[in-house]
Amino acid sequence: MDKYEKLLLQILRGASDANIRFDDLRGLLRSLGFTERSKGSHHSFRRAGIEEKLNLQRDGSKAKVYQVRQVRNVILKYRLGGEADA
Repeated sequence: MDKYEKLLLQILRGASDANIRFDDLRGLLRSLGFTERSKGSHHSFRRAGIEEKLNLQRDGSKAKVYQVRQVRNVILKYRLGGEADA
């Protein structure tokens, strides 16, 4: 199990949303096929076939808790987690 698979499981469990590193979350989204654009402190992620645009900002070295929840909701809605979200 690689780094992003472990992170995906951690996000889907929802038990530690406050402990997700920002850079790890960015990497996970890129590994799921999202493209990233950044302007200042805002990082926007888009993917073909997904209507939601995900916007992330740092909270120190961590991702903001509500944004981790938004990422989880998109992963679940579009079944991006493969077997992990079954």
